[in-house]
Amino acid sequence: MAIGSEQVLHIAALARLELGAAEIAEMQRDLGAILDYVEQLRGLDVADVEPMTHAATLATPLRDDAVVTPPGAAALANAPARAGDLVAVPRFLE
Repeated sequence: MAIGSEQVLHIAALARLELGAAEIAEMQRDLGAILDYVEQLRGLDVADVEPMTHAATLATPLRDDAVVTPPGAAALANAPARAGDLVAVPRFLE
């Protein structure tokens, strides 16, 4: 599918990119190839394909809820100086 330079410039502006003339031509080719591939995918019959969230089945083990000490408290226990719930550091700005 052909994509015009105006469309490439619009996409570049949305992405806050500055493109030179050579980059615009390259993006036209690349984006056109991507759109051609999407058109090929649209032609596939996927009526019998079950929707999925991952390409591989992943086990998601659950753990029991348990009350634990927050990691911040353990980190503060080793702090040389504290200011309430924060680590106190020497001032370095005037």
